[in-house]
Amino acid sequence: MQPFEQFEEEVDVLEEVVGVDQCDLIVFNDEVNTFEFVIETLIDVCGHSAEQAEQCTLLIHFKGKCAVKKGTFEELAPMRNDICRRGIAAEVQ
Repeated sequence: MQPFEQFEEEVDVLEEVVGVDQCDLIVFNDEVNTFEFVIETLIDVCGHSAEQAEQCTLLIHFKGKCAVKKGTFEELAPMRNDICRRGIAAEVQ
């Protein structure tokens, strides 16, 4: 056997993810709600850390919207509803 003999190895390659429908929970900017209220909402509803909620809130303010959470529609719809009940515009896409 030579010291640098090459070995061939059979490897399965994942070509497609099936059955995982990932959606985004999008929160939109408005001129009504305060930074503090949006940050508090993201912490309460989405389980964000204070730092994560603050970063998302800055993106919402400066970009007009931000995808604050990824998940299935079934996971995100109740969060969207809770955010909207608090007077903040949000949707699942």
